[in-house]
Amino acid sequence: MQLRSVFLAIGIMTVLLGMAMIPCALIDMADGRQETYVFEVSSFGSILIGSCIWVLSRGDVERTGQREGFLLTVLVWVFLPMIAAIPFLALGMSFTDALFESISGLTTTGATVMTGLDDMPRGILLWRAILQWIGGIGIIVTAIAILPQLRVGGMQLFELESSDISGKFLPRITDIAAYLGLTYLLISVLCAFLYYLTGMGWFDAIAHAMTTMSAGGYSTHDASFGYFNDTNAPYVATFFMFVAGLPFSLLAMLMLQGRIRPMLSDPQPRLYVALALVFSTIIVVYHEAVVDPPVFDHIFHGFKEALFNIISIMTGTGYASAPYDTWGQPVMVVFLGATFVGGCAGSAACGLKMFRLEIAAKTILAYSQKMVQPHRRTPVRYAGKTVDEEVLQSVMVFVSLYLLTFLVAAALISLTGVDALTAISGAATSVSNVGPGLGPMIGPSGTFQLLPDFAKWVCAVAMLLGRLEFVAVFVVLTRRFWRG
Repeated sequence: MQLRSVFLAIGIMTVLLGMAMIPCALIDMADGRQETYVFEVSSFGSILIGSCIWVLSRGDVERTGQREGFLLTVLVWVFLPMIAAIPFLALGMSFTDALFESISGLTTTGATVMTGLDDMPRGILLWRAILQWIGGIGIIVTAIAILPQLRVGGMQLFELESSDISGKFLPRITDIAAYLGLTYLLISVLCAFLYYLTGMGWFDAIAHAMTTMSAGGYSTHDASFGYFNDTNAPYVATFFMFVAGLPFSLLAMLMLQGRIRPMLSDPQPRLYVALALVFSTIIVVYHEAVVDPPVFDHIFHGFKEALFNIISIMTGTGYASAPYDTWGQPVMVVFLGATFVGGCAGSAACGLKMFRLEIAAKTILAYSQKMVQPHRRTPVRYAGKTVDEEVLQSVMVFVSLYLLTFLVAAALISLTGVDALTAISGAATSVSNVGPGLGPMIGPSGTFQLLPDFAKWVCAVAMLLGRLEFVAVFVVLTRRFWRG
């Protein structure tokens, strides 16, 4: 195994992460905050650590393979959060809270242990937004350019094949990453500009654009998006959260190549839209009929609130514009279900993803038909093509690992003595990288601060497993992987 190339990449990324701290130091310096030293020291330390790893890993780097790809994917998401936690540690947070916050940021989960955000130095608020923005593009590039080649969780379906003569969206991973990065940047800039037009200050607009497009959900205010309910910002947020849940390869084709057919023909966006509308309709009907009658007295406002929060949960953004955990038990069940659903593959969103839901449902249906008619052959089809056994197996393995991780995490959190709703929703929101859970402690109006340290560690591990697509981690932990 070519470990030199793995550590060389980690060293370079650590240096870049340290350089990303410089704007945070500059904004604290401009505000005249005494906390400027936090990012000055953190940036210097991060760049020094990354440079040492970089220098020690220099030399002839041979061509890497799948094993190096697996190891790099895992180590990056384990090591970088430790570096990203340095500013939080410098502010006086405990090691557990600092690492929890950085993992939540880089995995774009959005669960936080921080309170008093309205009075926080803008440097640390910007750092939280930067972490999520970096994590978002990292997730997108990993999902589209790397995971399909590693054949993880059925992602081999998304090797960016197209109908043009070349047979590929772009021939090289570097080109793919560049296209995706440019698309991500352009949409983020547009989002920030529209936020600014709705009345947000420039700082809030930039910070929320970063956490919107990354499907992260960190806010600069304790009230999250409820702080902006008197503006048109929630409408902008709803649209761009939805965009963040779409496949970025298709967005790149649309924006940079003018090709709309791939977006219209892909089954994922259709299912994504359908589920968002169905979930929102169920919530509105129940809320207007049972929780807050008379029926349809303020249907438009109700649908706006329902659509905002359901898309926020489905994509894993985690913004909250209202305390939806007070809308009744059936609504809480809908939100809990949406936590697992996720967005489209190759997006910044989280969860099971649309293509896995469709393939898993069709696989179950095919096997049920076969039980009734044993000799009947019912191939599973996706996007007009027959899905081979390898993909079916990888999808079902992923779903099994996903649910098993959720159950184990919920059981471990419950051992700390918290109530069942907190344990279940905390595990679900961590594995699915959503952010807020349900209930008074970790619900949309609360934080993870009051959780015991052991529960925070369980949630942090679940966040990493959820973002790393489970299979990659378990492969690295096997004896055969290290034997070669």
